[in-house]
Amino acid sequence: MAANSFKAIMFQGTGSDVGKSILVAGLCRALYNRGKTVRPFKPQNMSNNAAVTSDGGEIGRAQALQARAAKSIPNSHMNPVLLKPQTEIGSQIIVQGKLFGHAQALDYYKLKPRLLKKVLESFKVIKKEADIVLVEGAGSPAEVNLRAGDIANMGFAVAANVPVVLIADIERGGVIASLIGTFEVLTRQEKDKVKGFIINKFRGDKTLFQDAIKIIQTHTGWPCFGIVPFLENVGSLPQEDAMALDKKFLKARGKNIIKIVVPRLSRIANFDDLDPLRCEPDVHVEIVDSTKMLPGDADIILIPGTKSTLSDLKYIRDCGWDIDILSHHRRGGLIVGICGGFQILGTHINDPEGIEGFPGEAKGLGLLDVSTVIKGDKTLREVRGLDVFTKESFVGYEMHIGKTVGADLLRPWLQLADGRSEGAASLDGSVLGSYIHGLFVSDQFRTSFLNRVRSGRMRQNAYEIKIEKVLDQVAATLEENIDVDRLISL
Repeated sequence: MAANSFKAIMFQGTGSDVGKSILVAGLCRALYNRGKTVRPFKPQNMSNNAAVTSDGGEIGRAQALQARAAKSIPNSHMNPVLLKPQTEIGSQIIVQGKLFGHAQALDYYKLKPRLLKKVLESFKVIKKEADIVLVEGAGSPAEVNLRAGDIANMGFAVAANVPVVLIADIERGGVIASLIGTFEVLTRQEKDKVKGFIINKFRGDKTLFQDAIKIIQTHTGWPCFGIVPFLENVGSLPQEDAMALDKKFLKARGKNIIKIVVPRLSRIANFDDLDPLRCEPDVHVEIVDSTKMLPGDADIILIPGTKSTLSDLKYIRDCGWDIDILSHHRRGGLIVGICGGFQILGTHINDPEGIEGFPGEAKGLGLLDVSTVIKGDKTLREVRGLDVFTKESFVGYEMHIGKTVGADLLRPWLQLADGRSEGAASLDGSVLGSYIHGLFVSDQFRTSFLNRVRSGRMRQNAYEIKIEKVLDQVAATLEENIDVDRLISL
């Protein structure tokens, strides 16, 4: 590492879900492969899909993936401000990995000047570790109604004096307008920060897009650093934005396929728990939205994590999914709840202080004899242990608030390495619940779990190896299609 040659580049998007996170991850791996000490950074993130860090904090899942791509250990400074939505207008605020508080949208904007100081403090920490830092923006700098106190895009770029590259998604259409429109609403100082753009998710013949490049350059004066083809393989990488759920779980169901049905909760969180299951060749994971019933031909219903358990318990009932889940149970199907999903499967949930939204309590689905009070400090820790039934090992993490008690805890699903029992199982083993995220990443654990419904068929898919392979493939594609030398010369 050569601190005196430190560099940073910020990647902002013309909109949400344009591919910023994946491109930054790919460039992290590409620069690592070039021998650089590279670190990811995102000043402000909004996601309920978070990861536990080595220093006992939490950051956005995308930054954890980017750290992995850079062959570095995730830490809380890589994403100093994380907003975890709990209601339509309110979020839990995580600052430098720890719970800072809860705020409605209007109150949060008043906090931004204080949070910018924390963001710059974390950026200084990350800079000391790296030759180059790749910074990811959030949403779009074109949202100029949010410019005052901005810490996510241009507000950070100006304060930290970091050059900006814009990423535009051609797949959604209007890519010329999105870039020129962004140019038109930026201030002169912000325009000067932008050093060029990248076109992402391109399909077809690039030569047919050259006239469009000239039009964009003529209007903005920004050069094009490259045109990145649509990356078919990135669907297997962990995603952060729940928007991606609507696109990635589309595998057609064939003969002898295990069908796992997941209700798309309104505040779904840590949905990357599903990724290793989805990557199994004989597994079909179907995300069901609020307009549909949970299919009756499911082998497994998996209730995922949620950032607002009581709210999503009500959502389940409003959608009629509680009836579908109970019917699945009567048919002898397997039901699994992870974190908030585990709490929902219990008999009662109480949030007396409104930690996850508004104070309240409600009866759970009653499939496990456990009850939960949402209070106390947030549990954040990496864990390892064994499946009580199969004795297969796993590595995962806890990220939850709440104390769960009840008779079914005496029949645990998991045994942790420190000797503690974890989770619960129904008497017949057809309902399982646990606070542990990341269980299914462990290949042997996942295989044994799926063998409950495989009728003796044995398969294994090395998920971790696949993720590494995809990151290397993305890095190679970016090296071929982006002028990386010119980019890092910024």
